[in-house]
Amino acid sequence: MNNFFEKKILLIICGGISAYKSLELIRLFKKKGASVKTILTKSAKEFVTPLSIVSLSQEKVYEDLFSPENEAQMDHIALSRWSDVILVAPATANTISKLSTGSSDDLASTVISAANKDIFLAPAMNVRMWEHPSTKENIKKLKKFNYKIIGPETGDMACGEYGEGKMTEPNEIVNQIEKYFSNLLQGNKFKALVTAGPTREYIDPVRFMTNKSSGKQGFALAKSLSKKGFKTTLISGPTNLKIDEDINYIEVETADQMFKKTQENLPVDVAIFSAAVSDFKIKHPKMQKIKKEDYLNLNLEENIDILNYVSNHNSIRPKLVIGFAAETIDLKDNAIKKLSQKNCDWIIANDVSNKQIGFDSDLNEVTIFYKNKKINEEKLSMKKKSEIADEIVERVIGQLN
Repeated sequence: MNNFFEKKILLIICGGISAYKSLELIRLFKKKGASVKTILTKSAKEFVTPLSIVSLSQEKVYEDLFSPENEAQMDHIALSRWSDVILVAPATANTISKLSTGSSDDLASTVISAANKDIFLAPAMNVRMWEHPSTKENIKKLKKFNYKIIGPETGDMACGEYGEGKMTEPNEIVNQIEKYFSNLLQGNKFKALVTAGPTREYIDPVRFMTNKSSGKQGFALAKSLSKKGFKTTLISGPTNLKIDEDINYIEVETADQMFKKTQENLPVDVAIFSAAVSDFKIKHPKMQKIKKEDYLNLNLEENIDILNYVSNHNSIRPKLVIGFAAETIDLKDNAIKKLSQKNCDWIIANDVSNKQIGFDSDLNEVTIFYKNKKINEEKLSMKKKSEIADEIVERVIGQLN
């Protein structure tokens, strides 16, 4: 199977002696059926010429951030949106340093800052530069930002020294990118549904009961699933978050609305219920605004338990049903109890009393409790919610395959 067929690769070539290998990369990508557009940094032009690149890629070479011709079309946005993946090869110590700080002073770094695609770096530099503490720290930081690092290799260098720092050979880089596309194609077989955010239960037309859920973890999960190739539906209560256009996004307010939209969008292969759905609703909400002098007595009734309903109806039950548990005490006991009561496959629990990972935080730390696996639980240490989402989705793909 050709995983490169009709794929679009944006290759950024930086100024190092290994830049000549980028020409072989273009040739190999093209041979496998991919389209390749190229950004050439100012220093890279000292090593390879635009004419060589155009001859191999049959595409225009992009060089200048402030070119009137290019920026009339907003190339620093358009190029990242056009691509399926971005590859920086060779990635010099200078480029790695700039990316780690978010610097955007040329077309290459600006495109990367504006990117919504996965970014691969193939470092290439002298062994002492690679071993320098600042380079190591920058690479560590970029990995936290979800950059994917290929190499470098150990061997003889153009400067005459020997050690780690050689750019990985083009064939191996192509293999790594092909493996990446292969993993995406595994996700393409599947459909996913995610619920996120809070719900609102109206008391009268202007007042309602709700909770502190921000929806950030659920949105991150939907984005990660979509990025991995899942056909993804996100059903969310009220939030201020934005979502990618390729996700089927459905806004709701109440638990009843969320339940109805969930039913309408089944069956799927995996359903992740991360929404903080209100357990109760007002039995008889007032049709007009309640006045201050009115006597107020709230009669509550239970909402439908969406997770429990989906888990226990075989005709609509996904292959993998995942619930969330936001706990303040006895996290493990409550999560295991919920796993059993709801009849779902996983419960992902977090301690929302920890303000570092609470509802509105960009960080999270979770423990996954499994029903039918050799390991009963697995902790994912504190990191960005987007990174937690990626780790969860990796495990979802592993189980579905």
